[in-house]
Amino acid sequence: MSIPRYLPHYTYDDYIHWEGRWELIQGIPFEMSPQPSIARQRVSQRIAAELARALEGCDHRWALLPVHWKISEDTVVQPDNPVACGEVSGACLDRPPVLIFEVLSPSTEQKDRMVKTELYAEQGVKYTVLVNPETRQAEIVPLQDDHYLLMSSAHTETWQFTLNNRCMEMDFARIWD
Repeated sequence: MSIPRYLPHYTYDDYIHWEGRWELIQGIPFEMSPQPSIARQRVSQRIAAELARALEGCDHRWALLPVHWKISEDTVVQPDNPVACGEVSGACLDRPPVLIFEVLSPSTEQKDRMVKTELYAEQGVKYTVLVNPETRQAEIVPLQDDHYLLMSSAHTETWQFTLNNRCMEMDFARIWD
């Protein structure tokens, strides 16, 4: 017996009418609640500030806050801190970011580690960084041959990312309390 065929299959047209924060992955809705903890929000805010600092003066490289990334008619996600290259406009990001930071929480860690990283790899996101505010560790996971391999864990190190032939340094010491 196959259960998935009995589940509803939602689309972007359904998604845009929902209240609250949701992600839609292959037609399956994922509620993004409870709201992120203060510690998690602080780390995400510091990541955004550090990305903005690191990308200062870079043309067509954007550090974004959670934004709708419409991958297909039945898949829309909201990465915590994506970096996009090229022109950015409209209600949704319509192409893969080059770098995504996901700030882990107990309620989303399994989805972020498994479902979303697999989705990001399929879409060609060059780097995913899984950030754990509780352990103050950031797992840097570059895309290699269509899948991610853990390259390094950072706590207070500075890491260099190559984004479309330009290097960007991220000082991980600056994102913790």
